[in-house]
Amino acid sequence: MIVTTPSTPHPERTPTDPLRLAEQQEQEEEEEEGEESPCFTPEPDPPSAEKDKEEEEEDERKDAAKKKNEEEEEDEECFVDEEHLKDLELSMTEEERTARREESLQHKESGNTSFREGNLQQAVMSYTAGLRICPLAFPKDRAVLYANRAAARAKLDQKKQAIRDCSQAIELDESYTKAVLRRATLSQETDQLDDALRDFKRVLELQPSNQQAQEAVRRLPDMITERNEKLKEEMMGKLKDLGNMFLRPFGLSTSNFELKQDPNSGGYNINFKQNPDNSH
Repeated sequence: MIVTTPSTPHPERTPTDPLRLAEQQEQEEEEEEGEESPCFTPEPDPPSAEKDKEEEEEDERKDAAKKKNEEEEEDEECFVDEEHLKDLELSMTEEERTARREESLQHKESGNTSFREGNLQQAVMSYTAGLRICPLAFPKDRAVLYANRAAARAKLDQKKQAIRDCSQAIELDESYTKAVLRRATLSQETDQLDDALRDFKRVLELQPSNQQAQEAVRRLPDMITERNEKLKEEMMGKLKDLGNMFLRPFGLSTSNFELKQDPNSGGYNINFKQNPDNSH
């Protein structure tokens, strides 16, 4: 007898719920769009103080770059190509040199007028125009143009450029007292005290009765000594901080060491102190 196994009927498929299908599709789309995983931990923002410091440093870098660019632009506007002038003069006649000198003097007078009227930038440009045309064969005229441009730039607070112009004037005319005095004053204002003292002494060689130079030569040595002492203290403070950083892991500090100068040799001896706080 043949036994037949009754077939198991297939379960009847229920139609998919449209609402459930829509929700499932929406969830899949959100995952594809990069929704954050539950296990994803966002990177914490840097502390506010650190962030502020970074922004401040970035601002300082931008300001420094901007100032440098401005100085380079100013230098480019006022650049005088003396090599080009030298080449031009090789083929000039005496009449041409004289005519160019007269034209440069007109630029100088125009600059002087602008300077008196307070139009300092225009004065700078006029003196520059004079320098670009005045032949090298007239060094004293060129020295005056450089010195006058230095005066205008000093009033524009372009002290570094003004010092450079004074140096050019002095190179062309070593006995140009006004240029030496102006450079001395500018060097003092920019804390280049050693250079200032040297120039004020030079002024007294050229003009012994100059009262400003006399007072400066009396005053500046003490100022230089005071500045050097201050710099030495700052340097020693930084060295002390550095020493403490390295000595701290060993339970020591720079207070454990005493620096004494040998009056005979001028050298220094270092003495170790076990308990510096208890020493008398």
